[in-house]
Amino acid sequence: MRVLVVEDEQVLADTIAVGLRRESMAVDVAYDGDSALEHAGVNDYDVVILDRDLPGVHGDDVARALVDKSYNGRILMLTASGQLEDKVEGLSLGADDYMAKPFAFAELVARVRALGRRAAPPLPPVLKRNGIVLDPANHTVERDGRDIPLTPKEFAVLEVLMRANGTVVSAEGLLEKAWDENADPFTNVVRVTVMTLRKKLGEPAIVHTVPGAGYRL
Repeated sequence: MRVLVVEDEQVLADTIAVGLRRESMAVDVAYDGDSALEHAGVNDYDVVILDRDLPGVHGDDVARALVDKSYNGRILMLTASGQLEDKVEGLSLGADDYMAKPFAFAELVARVRALGRRAAPPLPPVLKRNGIVLDPANHTVERDGRDIPLTPKEFAVLEVLMRANGTVVSAEGLLEKAWDENADPFTNVVRVTVMTLRKKLGEPAIVHTVPGAGYRL
């Protein structure tokens, strides 16, 4: 899942990003409204976590711009304005969800995952395919009842492949969804991660390479 955190308090923004990355999400950060629109214009985010009171372009205007462009990603407003009228106004701007500060990080993760499921064709919270059970909320993977310990990036790659439901995902597609904007597109990081994921999942091999196209389950 690819997430954009838009928050002008840099310590808070970076803290949220670190926490979401530990949940195997690819996270980019913008500290003002102008940067948020630039990021959204370049990358396809599943969820945008958006503060309202931003320097430059106001958060409300960022939300309006994304809605006007029919942006595919879902918007979660995260702001200090927690009164009922503020929530109603935020949702009326096109936000899909609204959380007030201070907040519980576990709840933020749960809401981001719920919005992420709505940004794509509906799928169950726990993914199952060919004996593999992937539970994003609890960050666990099993194959035929056996626990499979994965790194955050291996987990993210497997989740993307399982959500593809048997269709081919290109290396660029995996890089887009499982890594952030700092990833070097010319490295072999995707190939290496898929290779280690295959080894951990064991035999018979379930992650297949489609020459010239990418990977699929």
